[in-house]
Formats: sequence, structure tokens, C-alpha cells
Amino acid sequence: MVEIFDLILACFLGILCGTITGIIPGIHVNTVGAFTFAATPFLFNFFSPEFLAVFLLSMSIAHALLEFIPSMLFGVPDESTALSILPGHKMILEGEGKKAIRLTAIGGLGGIIFTILALPLSIILLPPTYELLRPYIGLLLLIISIYLLINLNKNLETTAWSIIIFILSGILGWVMLNAPISSNISLLCTFSGLFGVSTLLYSLGKNSILPRQDTVNEIRIDSRILRGIFGGGTAAVLLGFLPGFGPAQGSILAQEISGGNDDKLENFLTSLSALNTSDSLFSLMTIYLMGNARSGIAVYILKIIESFGLTHLIFFSFTSILSAAISFILCIKLGDFLVERLQHVDYNRLSKLIICFISFFIVIFSLLESAPVHFILLAYVTSIALGLIPHYTSVSKSHLMGFLIIPALAIYL
Repeated sequence: MVEIFDLILACFLGILCGTITGIIPGIHVNTVGAFTFAATPFLFNFFSPEFLAVFLLSMSIAHALLEFIPSMLFGVPDESTALSILPGHKMILEGEGKKAIRLTAIGGLGGIIFTILALPLSIILLPPTYELLRPYIGLLLLIISIYLLINLNKNLETTAWSIIIFILSGILGWVMLNAPISSNISLLCTFSGLFGVSTLLYSLGKNSILPRQDTVNEIRIDSRILRGIFGGGTAAVLLGFLPGFGPAQGSILAQEISGGNDDKLENFLTSLSALNTSDSLFSLMTIYLMGNARSGIAVYILKIIESFGLTHLIFFSFTSILSAAISFILCIKLGDFLVERLQHVDYNRLSKLIICFISFFIVIFSLLESAPVHFILLAYVTSIALGLIPHYTSVSKSHLMGFLIIPALAIYL
């Protein structure tokens, strides 16, 4: 009984830390995971390996769900939430901020449930399929990239702009990811510019006014939301075959699988949230299914629990449901609280303050990481300029994910 109580305590502590890292922009869950893992020689004197593993997994899931709030409300993205900014931003400007929060909450919880229900099928099919496809990973990445470039556009002009944006962002990604600086600061700098600040600047140019937000007491779970959950969960599984793809690129797959676009924001936001939380759990499942860990948190858990077996997998699946259910409630409550507060402020002034805050944040992190500030600021301004192009050419900002896809293609091909 004491051991069960300890593990429940670990779950709640993980949710608390994940909520903090998710709500505060710029604090990545892997940073807390790294500190926790570094302190394991000391922590093992007080806690069991299972306690620390539950703490890390619960923190990862809570973070994955709650990080959509600052991404949508304040325009401070990271790799996994970048594509949520434009749809979420649009819904907030249409008075549907609370609905957007609930869609991401439903998607996150639904994604965990989908991943667990698909576990038996994953155990049977994924290992042999992965071995079969491994030699063709590079070709598979290329085919998917070309398909998305063509299929997400309506005519030749938008296709041309998409290719240009895809290539330019890929060149930027190659430069930044190969520069001798921390990946944390390079991703914070470029994703803030490509998706967050560029969207806020575009809104300022349009003199956007934050309308009164509608009161939403419930969300009807219809076919669009279910397709979103299915698309996000399926994309998380597909990422297991595509080691060059992360949540950002998986977001594009989830969008395509679920049929989401700017005209169907419900299943689009739901699919992104489902993907984000599903990937947190599935990254751990790949340890058992394929013998490798797909995320920083999964790596730390693998090192803490040396013999990872089916029993651990089942136990962590139940832990994930508890974490996702509690985080679901926290996401709605905290999201509603922040949306209510936004209604009483000048949105244009708030956008300017957020842009200044993000810029200041980037400079401070550059100094803390001992990165060359002039290089980071140049990349930041370049990212903003590149992020503005899709707004004026009527193409999807998802093509900016060439930032990560092209470097991955260069490696695997």
C-alpha cells in the first residue's frame, strides 16, 4: 500500500512540474528531466527507480497537454506546438478561445486513450514492419515530403511558394542545427520567429481586436474531433518508423490524416494535441517495441529502469491515463482563467509586449547558453521574415517545417 501511495505521489508531483514547464514559455520538459537524471545517485537514496520513472512520464504528459496554452494565447511555440498557433490564434480572434482550449484538452486525453487501445496491435505489427522498412527510411521521408508539398496546395502558384518556403526554411534549419550552439536556443529562436512573432506581427498589421470570448460549457464530440484524435494517434505511431521526424513533422501528417485545415479547425487542433500527448507515451513504448527511445524523457526512463519489459509498459500505460485525465482538467481550468484575463486588456498592446518579452527572453537565454548574441538575433530576424511570407502568399505555415525535414533528409539520404 505504501508503494502504491508513493507512485501516486510521484504521478501528482510529475503533473505539477509538467504544468509549470508547460505554462511558462521556454522551459522544456527535457531540461527538468536532465536535472532529475543527473541527480539520480542522490535521489535513489530516497526514491525507487519506479518512482522517478512515473514522475518523469507524468511530467512529460502534463507538459505536452498544457504547453498548448501559451502557444495559442501568447504565440511562444516550441517544435511540437508551432503549428497550433495560427488555428488557435484565429479562434481566439473569433471569440472561440475557450473552445480552442477544450479541443486541445479533448485531443490530448483522446490521444493517450487511442495509443493504449492500439497497444496490442502495435506489439504484433510494428517490430517486423520496422525491420522491413528500416533500409528505406530516407526514401520514405522524401516521398512523404513531396506528397505533402503537393497535396496541401490548391494551384500552381501556391505550390511554387510552398516549395520556396520549404527550401528556404530547410536551409535555415541546416545552418542552425549544424551551428556550434545549443539546440535549445536555436529552436527557441527560430520557432519563435517562424511561427510566434511573425503571426503576432501580422495580427498587428491587421489591427486585430480581441473580441469578447464566448462561454463554452461543453463540446460535442463529433466525427471531426474523432478524426482528429485518430489522425494524431496514428501519426504518433508512424513517427516510430520515421526517426528523422519529430512532433513538428508529425503534425503535418496528423493534419493530413485527419483531414484538418484552416476551414476545419476542430479536428486540426484536436489532432495536434492528440499527437503531442500520444508521442509522449509512444516514445516510451518504442523502447519495448523497437529497442530505442524516441525522446529525451524516454531515454532517461530507460537508463533509470534498466530492464524495461511488458509489465513496465502496462504499468506506465495506466499511469499515462491518470496523468492525462488530471491534466485534462487543469488545461481547461487554467486555459479559461487566462482567456478571461485577456478579455480585459488591449490586445494590440499585449501583442507588442509579448513580442518584446520573447525577444528579451531569447537574448537572456543566448547569454545563459554562451551563444553568440549577434548570430542568434540575425537568425531570429530571418525567421520572422520567413514566417511572414505564408501570411501574404496564402499558403500553409506547415511548410516552414522544412526547417527540420530537409536536414533529416540530408542525413538519411
